[in-house]
Amino acid sequence: MNDDHLRRAIVRLAGTRCGVIEELPNGGSRFTYDPDHLERRDAQPVSLTMPLRAEPYSSDQLLPFFRNLLPEGWLLDISLTRLKVARDDPFGLLLATCRDCIGNCEVVPAEEER
Repeated sequence: MNDDHLRRAIVRLAGTRCGVIEELPNGGSRFTYDPDHLERRDAQPVSLTMPLRAEPYSSDQLLPFFRNLLPEGWLLDISLTRLKVARDDPFGLLLATCRDCIGNCEVVPAEEER
């Protein structure tokens, strides 16, 4: 594993790999589009707030688009309890709950990539 990140996940749109999200040592995250995805004529961004580009998107916390994929309210409480994820671990919650989230985005832990 690279020293500049802790956990990683593959991000797919409509079942097709488009990039990687990584947890950073400072508690932040970084998303990078795959070069192959950027070269596709029909490439779509994961979000309008993260247009296609080669440079990574970084934040000192979980990037807002990915944070918005997480459960909230009573579903958050149930998810944290059943999945045994700490409330202060949004990246862990992303890995545990977003393999099959609403919309066409999937977040799959890198070690589980098929």
